[in-house]
Amino acid sequence: MKLLLFVLLLLVFPGTLYAQSGYVEVTASGNRQLKLAVASPHSLDATPDPGSAKLVSDVITFDLNMSGVVQAESRMQQPPPVNLSLADADFALWQSAGFDLLVLSEYSLKGGQLTIEYRLYDVTTHKLVTAKRYLGAAKDLRRFSHSFADEILRALTGVKGVFTTRIAYVSAQTGNKEIYIMDWDGHNPLPLTRNRSINLNPDFSPDGRQILFTSYKRGNPDLFLRSLSHTAEIAISTRKGLNITPSWSPDGNKIALALSKDGDAEIYTLNKDGSHPTRLTINPALDLYPTWSPDGTQIAFLSDRLGNPQIFVMNSDGSNVRRLTTTGNYNVNPRWSPNGNRIAYSRMTSGGFNIFTIAPDGSADTQLTFDGNNENPSWSADSRLICFSSKRSSGNGVYVMRADGSGQTKVSRGKGMDFQPVWSTH
Repeated sequence: MKLLLFVLLLLVFPGTLYAQSGYVEVTASGNRQLKLAVASPHSLDATPDPGSAKLVSDVITFDLNMSGVVQAESRMQQPPPVNLSLADADFALWQSAGFDLLVLSEYSLKGGQLTIEYRLYDVTTHKLVTAKRYLGAAKDLRRFSHSFADEILRALTGVKGVFTTRIAYVSAQTGNKEIYIMDWDGHNPLPLTRNRSINLNPDFSPDGRQILFTSYKRGNPDLFLRSLSHTAEIAISTRKGLNITPSWSPDGNKIALALSKDGDAEIYTLNKDGSHPTRLTINPALDLYPTWSPDGTQIAFLSDRLGNPQIFVMNSDGSNVRRLTTTGNYNVNPRWSPNGNRIAYSRMTSGGFNIFTIAPDGSADTQLTFDGNNENPSWSADSRLICFSSKRSSGNGVYVMRADGSGQTKVSRGKGMDFQPVWSTH
């Protein structure tokens, strides 16, 4: 069934609740973090579905806690509300429990069809901040809850959340290396490739509808394009030698990648159909893993031209090459943040590979992980979160953390090794 989404309410109140920029300005006393209660959803059906109610609370609470913007907690409503009218919420009770914000919701599941309404309140002022109603199938409940978590962040920060986005990654669970895709929190994993070969380094197009990847299915490491809505794998670059580590330009018109058609691996750009290769680096060293700045004017990349792998930055036409990382002897996997402020990368340390971020001018080089081997960082579209692959005692797979390194959480659920994650923009 085609998903239908209706915006029920988006209310903006005058006064101190809203700043002039149009988003909510709810502040907690002192420097403490805002506390948000996610009340157990109310069922409008004669026979409530406890599993659905728990799913709503769990999804919204997990999303918002990972955001780092608020401290969220699932709570039972006592007594259960008759409906969602403002009079049914005992704000004094929620306020006395120390909450600043409250999410109420009600739902109905009839014949596999779902109707659910969510509301976000400011507990102190008793004002409705934002609300939405969704109509769809029962299977859409998790996505609807992610969507409202996105709207909560939009209301609180002015920037929509990324909880309806997905992560592509490589999984070896079948014995081969295939490209998979999953919700950002690890649910609903699906295989994209089934060619029983080696498939590596996926990258989402800027509109989130296509994925580039390298596959050895024809024997050579060739570059392929796969639409998320079709199963066809279209060859984009089958040049002799390496066609690896692709990266879409921000406007979606070009692809940066490493080609070895002229000998050693160099950084090139191609048109999105694979035509007109333009060589950017000229050096008898390995140049790999290009990543575009969000304005498309610069490219960071990996090079061992100084003897050990380091991260460099150049203009997108190949000019003005300069070294970015000056600490560590083995720095790889650069990824530019969507807001342009940081470049994440992986460094070999005495304890294994770890994720770092650094400013584009080379300052503020900061270590984020300290446990196990951690590689292939990729940013969420709001630059608030980073996904990465990790081999550690608490479990191997794809992890997500906040941009400051806090909240490291394993999200992939594959039986084999899951690695090389990349975050979609939509």
